[in-house]
Amino acid sequence: MTATVFESPSFATAFPHPYAVVDVETSGLAPRRDRVLSLAVVHVAANGTVERRWSTLLNPGCDPGPVHIHGLTRDRLAGSPTFDLVFDSLSRLLDGRVFVAHHAVFDWQMLAAEAMRTGVRLPVEWRLCTRVLSRRLGLDLPNLKLATLADHWGVVQRKAHDAVDDAEVLAAVLPRVLELAAAQHLDLPLTHCAPPPDEAPQLTEAPLLPVAGGPATTKPRCPYVNPGPLTAGGPLVQGMRVTFTGDTVTPREELVEKSTAAGLAVTGAVSRRTSLLVANEIGSATTKTRAARQYGTTVVDEGTFLRLLATVSPGLRRG
Repeated sequence: MTATVFESPSFATAFPHPYAVVDVETSGLAPRRDRVLSLAVVHVAANGTVERRWSTLLNPGCDPGPVHIHGLTRDRLAGSPTFDLVFDSLSRLLDGRVFVAHHAVFDWQMLAAEAMRTGVRLPVEWRLCTRVLSRRLGLDLPNLKLATLADHWGVVQRKAHDAVDDAEVLAAVLPRVLELAAAQHLDLPLTHCAPPPDEAPQLTEAPLLPVAGGPATTKPRCPYVNPGPLTAGGPLVQGMRVTFTGDTVTPREELVEKSTAAGLAVTGAVSRRTSLLVANEIGSATTKTRAARQYGTTVVDEGTFLRLLATVSPGLRRG
């Protein structure tokens, strides 16, 4: 699969950047705990031309997690290199390029965490999230999943949740979103991702996923007592249980991090104890929105949630 080369593309002048389109498959969603299992990089020139492709499987040294999603079993990963052995190649591929991914904060954090475990830092200054950029384009689409964008532009996706195919698809979608951004005179939502050394998060205290048969790791418990449901017009209170569903403008991992830092308990499902559900498509018929209606759980959109998150009231600490 090759990205379309536009004739004298306006976006090449508006955004004269070389890009490294990246996708990772991981053992989980927590950079401090989980590991990268598969990694693909596609070099895309400023004019949308695909210049180079590179990919590798990785031996994470831990349980591979949701095999039913990514298909990367222990047997398949056996014999693959560890991250430290591919770092030099990866570093050369990323150096001097804008790091592009469809959930860029997640892919970046997972790779940055792997690098820090090795005692090094990736040579990337800027990242671009194509999901965030696509949201700004005002596309008339039901959601902003990569598969939906690919279908919109006629890009064939052969195997979702495969790092190589996802990176190829995104490399083909990238010129389209850049073209629309240039036509709308938008600035790219570039994010700086090279913090000073003293601001780098420490990963040494975080446990890795256990190997099969080993001791289980548990999610840290929220230190505040659940005060119950969010009331109409009321504030968020530390200890409230929040669940997310559907597409969001802010990457999901970032919303989870902000919520946890504010003292909220993030859960993966809606129950009678859930305080609120965040959903941009409030009328959607997802499992979580149906459960919210069943339990009478308050549902708010992302913008409302972020406004509430700015002023979270103190909660009662657990004894």
